[in-house]
Amino acid sequence: MAVNQDQRIFLVTQRDASVDKPGRDDLYETGTVSRIQQMVKAGQNILRIFVEGEKRARIKEYYEDTTCVTAALEEIPDAGILASEPQEKALFRIMADLYGTFSDKNPGLNSSQIQRALEQRRLMPFLYSLASELPFGLQEKQELLEETDERLQAEMMIKILLEESEISDIRNEITEKVKQSVDKNQRDYLLREQQKVIRKELGEEETGTDADEYQHRCDKLTASRKVKDKITREIRRFRGLPPVASESTMMRNYIETMLEMPWKKSSRDNKDMKNAIRVLEEDHYGLDKVKDRILDYLAVRLLTGKGDTPILCLVGPPGTGKTSIARSIARALNKKYVRISLGGVHDEAEIRGHRKTYIGAMPGRIAEGIRQAGVCNPLMLLDEIDKVSSDYKGDTASALLEVLDGEQNVTFRDHYLEVPLDLSNVLFIATANEPGRIPKALLDRMEIIELSSYTENEKYHIAVNYLIKKQRKANGIQKKQIQIPDEVIYELIRSYTREAGVRDLERKIGRLMRKAARKVIEDGESLSVTVDQLPDLLGMVPFSHDDRNNEPQTGIARGLAWTSVGGDTLSIEVNIMPGKGKVVLTGRMGDVMKESAQIGLSYIRSIADGYKIEADYFEKHDIHLHIPEGAVPKDGPSAGITMALAMLSAITGEKVRGDIAMTGEITLRGRVLPVGGLKEKLLAAGAAGLKEVLVPEDNRRNIEELDSEITGGLKITYVETMDDVLKKALLGKAAGKGKNDHKNS
Repeated sequence: MAVNQDQRIFLVTQRDASVDKPGRDDLYETGTVSRIQQMVKAGQNILRIFVEGEKRARIKEYYEDTTCVTAALEEIPDAGILASEPQEKALFRIMADLYGTFSDKNPGLNSSQIQRALEQRRLMPFLYSLASELPFGLQEKQELLEETDERLQAEMMIKILLEESEISDIRNEITEKVKQSVDKNQRDYLLREQQKVIRKELGEEETGTDADEYQHRCDKLTASRKVKDKITREIRRFRGLPPVASESTMMRNYIETMLEMPWKKSSRDNKDMKNAIRVLEEDHYGLDKVKDRILDYLAVRLLTGKGDTPILCLVGPPGTGKTSIARSIARALNKKYVRISLGGVHDEAEIRGHRKTYIGAMPGRIAEGIRQAGVCNPLMLLDEIDKVSSDYKGDTASALLEVLDGEQNVTFRDHYLEVPLDLSNVLFIATANEPGRIPKALLDRMEIIELSSYTENEKYHIAVNYLIKKQRKANGIQKKQIQIPDEVIYELIRSYTREAGVRDLERKIGRLMRKAARKVIEDGESLSVTVDQLPDLLGMVPFSHDDRNNEPQTGIARGLAWTSVGGDTLSIEVNIMPGKGKVVLTGRMGDVMKESAQIGLSYIRSIADGYKIEADYFEKHDIHLHIPEGAVPKDGPSAGITMALAMLSAITGEKVRGDIAMTGEITLRGRVLPVGGLKEKLLAAGAAGLKEVLVPEDNRRNIEELDSEITGGLKITYVETMDDVLKKALLGKAAGKGKNDHKNS
């Protein structure tokens, strides 16, 4: 249409060049009115049109036309607001200098049209030539086209030239660095090849390269044919790589790791039962169950020659000797000892290894531990297995399933090694503080051996036979330079430490040794410790024997709790206030404990008539139950009877015996259910100076298994129902008046 009329056409840019059939919204509004100079048919339905721009215009509205896009235009005149001719000349010279700098850095972009405009020495024609010919972005060109202020147009072009020059500098710098690097690699390669030729001509050719050494080691390696074939293939690949290649270092590390793995190299176990008994007795006092299990394992090995390798899990509070037991077992069996700490491990690659194609790849901790041991049958300690976690990098516990499954670990797959690794000869021993935190699938693959809290007598013997000797050696003290009588050790146990294990006790003994060392250096005298000197040497006594009130009180009952660090007594307090029947539970109680409190209250309401409690009492009073030490989370099904007793005491006003403690869960009908952790709980009761402990009747068999050392000095009373608890613990007229005795329910 334009060709047949006045040869004029309006040209406008698309907003998105990828749109094949742009609509009105896909076009900019500002464009150029141009005159068609020439039209050439290039074949294949391609038409080339040469145009010359005349002026700028803006689309006012579109016309409806089915043949082509037509629109009414509004001419955009140049503002022509340059302040003066000197200003125009200054802008032209700046632009010309910048273009000269840019063209020097990009010689291929020089244009004859720009040169003609440059020779005319006029600002706007030169600016339009630059905008037309230089490869700037379409967005920047459109902004130049839409700007009517000639001075602002010139400033925009100057900014574009500055940015493009800076980009050219950076590009040229990067190109030069890459070129230098490539040239250096080529030069090094040529020099090495020339060096090989010169050595060969002189008869000094090297007889052994790294690849030859690796192949020699592979031939002597004791491993399966599959492993040796894998190593040989990797050596062949390594031999063909240039030394400067980045992959060469990765291949070298992989081959050396594979050659250092003890595929079939093993140590000979010591099967002497008497030696095992001697070593275990030397290193540890007590722990009969653990020692008995290890001796069972040895007996099977003696009879069968191999036997199934057990996967033991030592569970107990901190400081009870789990890690040191594993070390002693390794010494008794003459096995290499490897410890792998799993606390906080959350990346599955820590167990299975990384793919060797990654930068910095390495074997997993299991494979690396075997490499460090140098044998395929070490004792491997998986420490703190209950503290593994998982995140987006994988589930660490699931990765351990294959490691600890006797049916699967014969062909354990480490991602880095890429060949099966036999773990069936490894003696795995795991440790954990809380078995409840171990995933059930993982727990099912291990044999649990519990290490409970130490008694006072056990702590005394451990201190005398092990800790004092160990700390004396660690601090350079001779036996004659310090004397620690038995009464001092007992005082340390009773008044300075309250723990399940002996870790804190060892710290206190270590402090005494350091005091002795100082006295030897300063005065040249030995230190004879007495009980009266302990406050001066170790500070004030942190635990007092009379720090708990054992007097009868109203609304306060003493419970027994099991924690991950041993047993403890738990005072439960209840206050009654006028209100509207609200029940408040505080002290960071878990859901299980909150439910126990609600069950206890429901039981009390069911027996209210027997204690002459008014029918509307619970609607007119608020009950607040609190467990002190609110910063410590508490949960578990063992405080039900204690909370029910405390609430009933507060409601009736009758006092609870202060020398009695209890443990057990309560049902809605008042039945007392069995609980666990009795050894730790009874030790805590004895340490608190209590005389009697109420225990569920169903726990009688558990109590009978305990040593008299634990139960000695305590009166153990077995209870079946809440009524039995009230008769024993509640003083005054209200004791034992409940009507709902559900022994047979």
